[in-house]
Amino acid sequence: MIYNPLNMVLSLVNLCAREVVSDHSSSQDWLSCVPRELYRALLDAAFTRCCPLAVGVLVQRWPERKLTVGGSRKAGECPPNRLCVQALLLAVVRGLTDKRCCLQMLDLSGLQCENGRVEDSMGGWSLSVALCSMVLQARSAASRAHRRDGERERKRGLEAERDQGTIKRDRGKVGCGNSGEGSQGGHRVEEVEKMQCRTNERMFLGDESVKGVRRRMEIQRRKTLSEGNSNTTSNNSSLCDQGWDEVVMVHVRADLFVNSRSWERVRDALSQPGPLRLHCRYLSVEELSAPSIASLLGLLPQRGLLGVDIRYSSLGVSGLAMLLPLLAPFPQLHSLRLHYCNLDLQRAQLGQQGALQDMSKGLGSLKRLKRLCLTALRLPGHLRLLLSSLSQPLEVLELPYLCLTSPDLAFLSCSQHAPFLRELDLSENWLDESSLPSLRRLLAQAESSLRQLSLCGCGLSDTLLGALLPSLSCCRALRSLRLALNPLSRTGLLSLTHTAAGIPSLRLLLYPNPLEEYEPGLPALPSSAQLLDWPLLEESEGRDLTLRLLDEVLNLRDRSRDLLVTSDLLNYSPDLTVDE
Repeated sequence: MIYNPLNMVLSLVNLCAREVVSDHSSSQDWLSCVPRELYRALLDAAFTRCCPLAVGVLVQRWPERKLTVGGSRKAGECPPNRLCVQALLLAVVRGLTDKRCCLQMLDLSGLQCENGRVEDSMGGWSLSVALCSMVLQARSAASRAHRRDGERERKRGLEAERDQGTIKRDRGKVGCGNSGEGSQGGHRVEEVEKMQCRTNERMFLGDESVKGVRRRMEIQRRKTLSEGNSNTTSNNSSLCDQGWDEVVMVHVRADLFVNSRSWERVRDALSQPGPLRLHCRYLSVEELSAPSIASLLGLLPQRGLLGVDIRYSSLGVSGLAMLLPLLAPFPQLHSLRLHYCNLDLQRAQLGQQGALQDMSKGLGSLKRLKRLCLTALRLPGHLRLLLSSLSQPLEVLELPYLCLTSPDLAFLSCSQHAPFLRELDLSENWLDESSLPSLRRLLAQAESSLRQLSLCGCGLSDTLLGALLPSLSCCRALRSLRLALNPLSRTGLLSLTHTAAGIPSLRLLLYPNPLEEYEPGLPALPSSAQLLDWPLLEESEGRDLTLRLLDEVLNLRDRSRDLLVTSDLLNYSPDLTVDE
């Protein structure tokens, strides 16, 4: 085994950092002498050991311009604890007035809560609400500081006016006095003039008691502008009032989850200026009306938004047609996901075709769109209308529960998108013999690019799947194949496993329980809902036989170590599908 000295040094640094942050009572001792190069290791150790106090003191005096927390984690690494994240947010606000803090960009993109999700659960803690509360808290603190500065400057102005009046009176006395008193009056005038100079110096150079080097620099800039325009105290005050809340000291980038409970808080944080500016990378919206989503999109900074995910919102065709043009001004948007947005086109409605045309134009305005998800929108026979307007080919296409027809699949197999697809989800769309030629042509077009394929609940029997297996075996880049909830026998399952084991790149096969493992009473060709609800046999002999036969196939192909074969819909690891 070859040892890398650099890895050994890093491991030693991380080990020492964990011991240092675990004792918060000694933080004042090591904080005064720790070099800036070790702050990152100490902060990571504080998150790992769940030390919110250490997180707070480190972030409050962060020595670099950028701080990134979140993103991809190493295998087995837990997300940051809730208390640590809250301590981080509070420290960012305190750091605005700490002269040792150099933070200008806080990147929380991909930061996940303890349950592994960005969005909050019902009644749970919301990271998005905490972020918005931090932004509003920083604005309130800046407003109070501005009022204190204004009151301080007003008092200094009054003091300067009093000193100026005293000088005029003393000069008058000197002019009217005798020669014996002139010397004494002159000394008094000099003292008063020195006092005025000191007062003016305090007015225009700023009070050193104001904490935070960036705050003092901003006050100095405003004073300089005031000197150039006017010498009066009233003009100084008016210039300080102008745009005091438009100075952004820290930009915060994060993924936002917005629902009916958090919408007002997010709206306030985005609409009110302050020292913290909130930027969104991925926006997830749940149970909001189309006008509320539209107002939210109008408040987001246009640069930096990469994706929008709308779930469980009764938009209708007209509502979605209204929202799509509002996404066009975001130049980096490449992902659009729509889940259960109530676009039921199986029911004829007045003006429906015109709204569909508007939807098509709206999708066509998204010039960089690479990922499109249309879950349960029920758009049978309209796939050509929607996808033909896109100017660039899609790389990820998810169409579960879309009620696809044979003409829809025929269009998709011949479209510009087919050769570029990396992920394709056609789950819960019923496939029959009429749709197999189009599906085989689609797989042939995407055989060199397709990484993930999901055909769960598509009604694939032994016969249909057998006709599809030669096309699947040609997908040499495939890493994930999901075929759960299809009515396969044990024989059909073994044929599937034999074909899957022959694909060298495949890492995950999600297979259906064979029909022999269900209780008697299933129809000849059960639906996915029936397979999901029907009880399995209590005896484990059938499942043990299936597992033993699958192991024999994997061992025969020498794939038992690098190919995960499972029927568990909930507990398989999606990390296996990540590209190497």
